[in-house]
Amino acid sequence: MGLEAARARLLDSLSQEISDKRVLSAMAHVPRELFVPPECYRAAYEDMPLSIGFGQTISQPFIVALMTQALELKGDEKVLEVGTGSGYQAAILAELARWVVSVERIPELAKSAKEVLKKLGYTNIEIHEADRVLGWPSGAPYDGIIVTAGAPRVPQALLEQLKLGGRLVIPVGSRWEQNLLKVTRREKQNVVENLGGCRFVPLIGEGAWEE
Repeated sequence: MGLEAARARLLDSLSQEISDKRVLSAMAHVPRELFVPPECYRAAYEDMPLSIGFGQTISQPFIVALMTQALELKGDEKVLEVGTGSGYQAAILAELARWVVSVERIPELAKSAKEVLKKLGYTNIEIHEADRVLGWPSGAPYDGIIVTAGAPRVPQALLEQLKLGGRLVIPVGSRWEQNLLKVTRREKQNVVENLGGCRFVPLIGEGAWEE
């Protein structure tokens, strides 16, 4: 099966569970094959995670779509992504938000993501190499935060970078399996919704896992 047919099949499958048409349109527009290693090229539109080296993965397309949909983006938001990885999720977010700030702790991945995103012409994404503090506090507050690695708990540092009414989407659980949580920040008590089980690599940093 060629890439075009595989993409069409994937989008048809996603449309059965993802209701946000803007998210589906972004998934149709961003060429996932450019964000995977050459040896994974033909599997770019399989609904599965793929290795991108350094012990990291590009997430399963359904999970990308689900997490993005949970942010409820309308187009004028500033969004933080924790864990740039290949840059694919950042590209999806850039299709849907005004500005994307993305942080990555592995320099080689940050560099390659920048190169692919520049090649594709994105001008509303900034990528930074992460330090021990989770997120990118100097760019806060954010309308939405998406975390592409699993944490043992919801990090307070990220909640503090989120606007009131903003949404944080994060996998929370053990190092091996998590539940995907959508946390809406409120003045008195945050609203937490469980979107289901998932598996992500561990989130490394203060308030998360030790390396």
